Amino acid sequence: MDGSSSTSSSAPPSRASTAPSSLPSPEIQTLTLGGVTDEDRAEAAKIKTKANQAFASHNFVEAVRLYTQAIEVNPLDATYWCNRAAARTKLEEYGFALSDASKAIEVDPKYAKAFYRRATCYLQIAKPQLAVADFKKVVALEPRNTVVQSQLTATQKLVRRIEFEKAIEVEGEKNPVERCHEIIAEGGCEVEKAYAGPQLSTGDDGKYVMTEEFIKGMIEWFKAGKNLPRRYAWEIILGACSHFVKEESLVNLDLQDGVTCDVIGDVHGQFYDLLNLYSLTGTPTEKHCLLMNGDLVDRGSWSIEVILTAFAYKWLYPTRMFINRGNHEAKDMNRTYGFEGEAKHKHGEQTYKLFAHVFTTLPLATLVSATKALTETSTTTILSPQGLKRYFVVHGGLFSKDGITLDDVRKIPRIGRQPGQDGLMSDLLWTDPQTLPGRGPSKRGVGIAFGPDVTKRWCLLNGVTSIIRSHEVRQDGYAVEHDGLCTTVFSAPNYVDQVGNKGAFIRINAEGDQKYFQFEATPHPPMKPMAYAQGGLASLMM
Repeated sequence: MDGSSSTSSSAPPSRASTAPSSLPSPEIQTLTLGGVTDEDRAEAAKIKTKANQAFASHNFVEAVRLYTQAIEVNPLDATYWCNRAAARTKLEEYGFALSDASKAIEVDPKYAKAFYRRATCYLQIAKPQLAVADFKKVVALEPRNTVVQSQLTATQKLVRRIEFEKAIEVEGEKNPVERCHEIIAEGGCEVEKAYAGPQLSTGDDGKYVMTEEFIKGMIEWFKAGKNLPRRYAWEIILGACSHFVKEESLVNLDLQDGVTCDVIGDVHGQFYDLLNLYSLTGTPTEKHCLLMNGDLVDRGSWSIEVILTAFAYKWLYPTRMFINRGNHEAKDMNRTYGFEGEAKHKHGEQTYKLFAHVFTTLPLATLVSATKALTETSTTTILSPQGLKRYFVVHGGLFSKDGITLDDVRKIPRIGRQPGQDGLMSDLLWTDPQTLPGRGPSKRGVGIAFGPDVTKRWCLLNGVTSIIRSHEVRQDGYAVEHDGLCTTVFSAPNYVDQVGNKGAFIRINAEGDQKYFQFEATPHPPMKPMAYAQGGLASLMM
């Protein structure tokens, strides 16, 4: 299958029903470090060789499984714990990886690689202060390791910059939207005379307006490797923002007869895959909506192109283009995973400040509701009070406590606020489903995991047919979980040029029917992910 084709179905693939990895087994959690024979060591070494091969083939789920087997046979070898931490990092299971790295340090307190692995995990979850201590330990153990010394220095600089930025925020800085309007009014952001790309049109009032023609020209300009003038970037961001600020934290999208909505998962700066995706979904029209479910930026190195294209459609079609906020539409993530560096490189610091503020105006969830009743409905299908299907579309998932209503979500104050690591906004952007009932610790190290019983109670309480969320890679691009009440959709195929997964999107019609479409990755110019990560830390984030 090439990048321009897709497959569709009305039922989920049978093998894509669970998360990529699972909680550590109870046996491993209760192991005592002793009683390992020479035969055990030899057997574990054989398993480790197979695990290393799986890791090298980017089959990280299998690598985790095999490293786990090796640990069960010989828990006294710190390399097995450390290698499993590395595989879990690839699966973005940073909380589990931190636990494994700490266990490796417990087994061998002088194992420099384990401290290094734990430091990279702390960086991944935006805790660079904790990473500094582990990098220092590596340097103490390996004083000639100049690479880690440079990474320590870069992380220390990052910590100082974060502290400086917090101090500025406390002092109070003008709203970036207001500041950009001022600069434009003062004539400080004009289009360069040498610019020869697509031109924004002006309306009768002399103000810029968005057109389909401009978007098509802009996409071709981007494909040629060129940037828009800063003024045009600002106009697009401000144009989209003018619509986001009018929307509640929970947007209601009622699908009238003949109207469809395509729900798109994480894109993560993979611009060429986004163009392929739009060729499959179609662009917004009077009869067709797009709902992008967060994480448009970071990791991929064309995040500016992705976000400006999506924002341009929002400006042009405000009631047909919808964008939920993801956990990567946040300052701490953008600082770590490349978007801040990319925005500053392509359009300057004030543009990044504008993006950072406008990201806080993005709605947190969308309630997609059917308007036509199905002729046949299962007796177990959860319906709205009006007897119709409806779907709660959110980037992460459900809450760390029961009893949260749709109205509670609608009332969350979001503008000007970062999600943090607890509270309702953090839950919406960060949590993940788990196969076990109840709630558990997050494999990411941020947020919680919620079980199928939690999902069912919430859907029954709110009259929601099911949850559609993103936030996690699924090898088939999507997975229907929690007895059909929770679907994960991920739209970045071959994520970060490594994972080999398909992308997917979900089409919903006025009856509330869902159809799943899968697609493969598209070739792109030779630029690695995280190309704009700051401070020389890009290699640590991969």
